[in-house]
Amino acid sequence: MAEIAGDETPPLPSSSGAEESSLLSSPPSPTAISGDEPPPRTRKPGTKRLVLTASVLLSFLVGLPLLLKSTEIHRSPLPSDAIADLSRRLQSHPPSFPCGLHAVFLRSGPGSPVASLADQLERAISTQHHLLPASSTAGNISVSVTIQSGGGCTSSTAAASPWRCGLLTAADSVRDDEVFDELLHSALGGRDGDGMKVYTIVIAEDDDGKGTRVVIGKHRHAWVVGKVDEAEALSLIGNVFIKYFMNGGIEEGETGIGKGEFMPVGSDGNVVLSFSLLNADPNDWVYDWEFKNIGERILTPVVEALRPVADINIESQVLYHTPKSSYSYSDDKLGGNVLSMGDIPFFVNSNEWHLDTSISATGRSKVLQFVVYIPSARECPLYLQLPDGELSKTNAFISPMWGGVVIWNPPGCSVGSKKAHGTRRQMSSQELMETLEIFIGQLRQLFGLKPNYHAQGMDVATKFLVSEKGFAQWELDLLYRHHACSNLLSCVATLESLSSLVQSLPRMIVMDEIGRQVCSSTTLAEWIVHGHLLQYFFIYFSATVFDSE
Repeated sequence: MAEIAGDETPPLPSSSGAEESSLLSSPPSPTAISGDEPPPRTRKPGTKRLVLTASVLLSFLVGLPLLLKSTEIHRSPLPSDAIADLSRRLQSHPPSFPCGLHAVFLRSGPGSPVASLADQLERAISTQHHLLPASSTAGNISVSVTIQSGGGCTSSTAAASPWRCGLLTAADSVRDDEVFDELLHSALGGRDGDGMKVYTIVIAEDDDGKGTRVVIGKHRHAWVVGKVDEAEALSLIGNVFIKYFMNGGIEEGETGIGKGEFMPVGSDGNVVLSFSLLNADPNDWVYDWEFKNIGERILTPVVEALRPVADINIESQVLYHTPKSSYSYSDDKLGGNVLSMGDIPFFVNSNEWHLDTSISATGRSKVLQFVVYIPSARECPLYLQLPDGELSKTNAFISPMWGGVVIWNPPGCSVGSKKAHGTRRQMSSQELMETLEIFIGQLRQLFGLKPNYHAQGMDVATKFLVSEKGFAQWELDLLYRHHACSNLLSCVATLESLSSLVQSLPRMIVMDEIGRQVCSSTTLAEWIVHGHLLQYFFIYFSATVFDSE
């Protein structure tokens, strides 16, 4: 046992223990102390690194202006101060246009007229200009007087219209009014002085036994026939010139041109006249019309007359199954069905009347609807009753800025009419022409004029010659002046609104094209307001020129 114990050798140390002893015996290295971190730099960066850093910084500085330029908000400068001055000027001095008044006295005596009398009458007529209404678009009225007798002619110092002395005499005034109207137009030469419109009123001192009467022609003149003294002549001249030539016969308190009413013209200057023939119940009767041949022929002169105001297109259609949406009641005394004025707002059936089918109207065009409504057999005849209880002579009504409606009762229409079971008929030429005459009167009302004139406020009998164009020349002048003023005010209002909007939004983008249009519109409006273009007011600077939106 002892030998065996002595032969035993001691166990060898484990490998882990050897590693621990070796670690304890070896000195620590820097890598082992700091892990993966690189040793600290002991010297400064070299030139290469400094150049690289400087080039990067320089590239950033060079590209910074380009970056700022690419992100800036472009705002074309607008003439805000000029627009504000223009608005203030229009508020203090509303736009007006110069015109002239030429009074011609045709005397039958043989003596020569006194030269000083013409100047005296000129001063007397000029004192009546304060009677112009505040809404009138006329201003800076130039007055001139010509006196003609058997011994020759004499004119005041400020003759604004050439008068061909001796071409007409007082005896010519007894001719037919239509003939004398054209003779007077020829004698005046149809010319205007210095670009402004000159209106002529002739006092023909001739006693034809019919008393004193006033005739207002189709052009820019009127005449008085009869024995009148100077005071009465001056009063008639002032009434005709101010009441009709300058104000369109609109009485105080009436709505019309210059009374806050807007013209039914689209912002692009286009108007579409849509004429529709409505058969309420085609099971009773069906009517058609020859609008293409008759209607357009009658309306073409009207369209040409209004061309300086608007570019007008005409369309027509025939619709079926178009009942009205208002109710009428039977009246045995009148022998038909009656529609009161209180039911007019509910007459147009927008659900059944598919009128807006125009192919000529663009997005900004104005469409005026003119409707011929043919009632069904059970409500025929249908009459329109006025507020005073009387029946309407035209059996028609208008809706401002929309159009007009004519209720047309077919021939032979009476209470208890028998149905024709869809028989197709056609309006006669005479019936269509009478209906179109009503539509022309409604068009005049929509544009702010009267459908016809009455001698209200005149102490003598007054007659108005009707133009085949639907509008006399002096009426067209009223429309031109009113439309020009409306466009000018609309222009300034649009410019002022745009300027305020841009100033309130500092980060709003304003393109160069908008800036050019605003500057051009402002410059042109200033020229007009300052009087440089007032005599050329025939509306060719319309809303399309001033549109700055």
